[in-house]
Amino acid sequence: MAVLLAVYIVLLGWRAVQFIATGEPVAVALGIALIVLPLIGAWALTRELLFGIRSSRLGDTMADEGSLPADELPRRASGRPVREAADAEFPAYRAAVEEAPEDWRAWFRLGLAYDASGDRRRARAAIRQAIAFERSQR
Repeated sequence: MAVLLAVYIVLLGWRAVQFIATGEPVAVALGIALIVLPLIGAWALTRELLFGIRSSRLGDTMADEGSLPADELPRRASGRPVREAADAEFPAYRAAVEEAPEDWRAWFRLGLAYDASGDRRRARAAIRQAIAFERSQR
């Protein structure tokens, strides 16, 4: 999907340049407007790819250390954890962050707990916090 988005961004950018090159006022305005879309798309794509790379690196580090939580939650047929079971384990991960608020490993585990509970927005925020703390500790 990232490659398709990158191709789309390039093609849209090229079309914007073609509009601007015509010299017609309406086409130039449309071309300028079309330049904004590829820039936003490129920014979003870069941000998501960097998030994926950085979070994967943290997960690999924790796996090498043996500090990832055991994945023992019961699963639905879809493969997602049973939310009630994930919610029951969640307070322990939140307490770990409260005890060590600058520990990136605790934040990463909290992100995994949020994800297991089905709260993707908070999961990503917690993992972003883990990335920030890990980068500051390096």
